[in-house]
Amino acid sequence: MFKWVALGLIGILVLFGLAVGLYAITTYNSLVTLDQAVQSQWAQVENVYQRRADLIPNLVETVKGAAAFEKDTFTAVAQARSQVGQVTAQGLQNVANNPQAFARFQQAQDGLSSALSRLMMVVERYPDLKATQNFQELQAQLEGTENRIAVERMRFNEAAQAFNTRRQSFPTNVIAGFFGSRFNEKPYFKAQAGAETAPKVKF
Repeated sequence: MFKWVALGLIGILVLFGLAVGLYAITTYNSLVTLDQAVQSQWAQVENVYQRRADLIPNLVETVKGAAAFEKDTFTAVAQARSQVGQVTAQGLQNVANNPQAFARFQQAQDGLSSALSRLMMVVERYPDLKATQNFQELQAQLEGTENRIAVERMRFNEAAQAFNTRRQSFPTNVIAGFFGSRFNEKPYFKAQAGAETAPKVKF
């Protein structure tokens, strides 16, 4: 009698162990799937930011031809673009898992956005430049790229939210904790500082 009870208990423990193991494997695989979705979306974000960086030299050269006296603005754009290049070159392979690297990347990109805004304000002083076909084409490409950046950032945030929701739920958070930084929470893109305040327009 005791023997059958012991065998029954062992059987129950084995089944329980198999169920826990199966759940852990399923949870791990779901985290890998969600993590890969975040990484894939991050690659799209980098892709559109690279497109913007590639457009800037042509845009600056076009504006320089008509606005030779705006040296400070050109310097600011060049420095901001260089900063973006330095941050990207610092080995940010896994930015989506590193909040500090993510913040540096976003800060550099926000700096470049500000410099580009100043460049476009300079262009307003040169109606002849705005009328040239070359500038209009570059401006249209830049505007299209900025729209793509906004869309890809939104999609990244959605992928990060899906991952973080799964990562923070119980008991997934316990299982994810066993893998150290492999399944860190993902950071989110946030609005640039001061974006909540409407700009003051002066004529």
